Amino acid sequence: MSKQLRELQARKAGLIKEARALTDRAASENRDMNDEEVTTFDALKSRIDAASASIDREAALIAEEAQMAMTVASPSSGIITVTDNRAADPQHGFKTMGEFMQAVFQAEKPGNGVDDRLLIGGGRSAAAPGTFSNEAAGQDGGFLVPPQFSQEIFKLSLGEDSLLPMTDNVEISGNSMAFPKDETTPWGTNGIRAYWQGEAASAIATKPVLGLATLRLKKLMALVPTTDELLDDANALTSYLPQKVALSIRWKTNESILFGAGNGVPIGALSAGATVTVAKESGQATQTLLPQNLAKMIARLPSGSFANSVWIVNNDVLPALFTLSLGNYPIYLPTGLPVGGIQVSPYGTLLGRPVFVSQHANTFSSQGDVILVDLSYYQTITKAGGMQTATSMHLYFDADLTAFRTTFRMDGQSKIVAPISPAKGATTMSPYIQLGAR
Repeated sequence: MSKQLRELQARKAGLIKEARALTDRAASENRDMNDEEVTTFDALKSRIDAASASIDREAALIAEEAQMAMTVASPSSGIITVTDNRAADPQHGFKTMGEFMQAVFQAEKPGNGVDDRLLIGGGRSAAAPGTFSNEAAGQDGGFLVPPQFSQEIFKLSLGEDSLLPMTDNVEISGNSMAFPKDETTPWGTNGIRAYWQGEAASAIATKPVLGLATLRLKKLMALVPTTDELLDDANALTSYLPQKVALSIRWKTNESILFGAGNGVPIGALSAGATVTVAKESGQATQTLLPQNLAKMIARLPSGSFANSVWIVNNDVLPALFTLSLGNYPIYLPTGLPVGGIQVSPYGTLLGRPVFVSQHANTFSSQGDVILVDLSYYQTITKAGGMQTATSMHLYFDADLTAFRTTFRMDGQSKIVAPISPAKGATTMSPYIQLGAR
């Protein structure tokens, strides 16, 4: 609260106290106020009304300053300088995503002015778009969504079942990045190796066997034509559109990380050639799941991967999980997690590792209905800044729709292209394991 507002409120309170004293005096004497008292009361009432108006004006000014993120500097000269700092506000002066969208909606109506908050940054006026959108004109004839709201969509896309945070991700400012690849093992015959040094013996030199992998950002886009009826409801827009866009982007990102074909999309972890498929047990009946199936999947993980691994299972698999046990102990624990565990693994744990229930896994008893992955072996790159979101009021003008476009750029591929050969034995290992058909 400003000093001026406090002084105005104190002045009003004093005037009200004086007026109350007049009415109380007359009431205590069981009489009406005389002419002199009425005149005094009317004068006090006028001053109270004036004070109220001054308070309203001051409060409105304070609210506008907060809304516009204005900074006020008072130099020693006593001259007050006011600077509009909305450009530095990540929300550009808008309270919610819905309020921003309504401002776009009003701007496209004939005869309406354009909210100046939509023009922050310059070059975002509503020129007619070309045949195709392009990155050089991010708003495509519309308005760029304030960065805070784009970040909110990005955060929503990293929900409880998002796989991107589990990968080895690097944010880049350019369009591509090269990574060294070394698929040698400490027990192999090439790459960097250590030897015991005998007395007076010459050292044995080794050298790394490095490959080079280049990732180039791919574009994932959600283009949503929105009806004018929906644009009339700011609350609906705020809760609905960001959630649905984020959910779609999360689904497509997860699908690409697991199964991407590599043609304009990332190369999925299970599409890279390093996947290990654990076969069913000898004589195992169809439509069944055994603890031995899961134990053998864990046994195929490389050393150090168990602590990073997660299960991905289809919804159809859950009934079978509830019946699995080792002796008298269940191996699937949907409850009883440590503090904070339910947020990390909302579906509980299976043999000590989190369970993600997802439609990315196949139906029960099909190959890939149960997947075990350590995605630290999967390299991703994403565009620095997260997502870009823009609008166009012209793209669907003849259909009375406003288009909202969200763009997310990423790429990814496995750090290994083949299963890992063990030091002893012939059973290969991999950070990407799926259960075979039964």
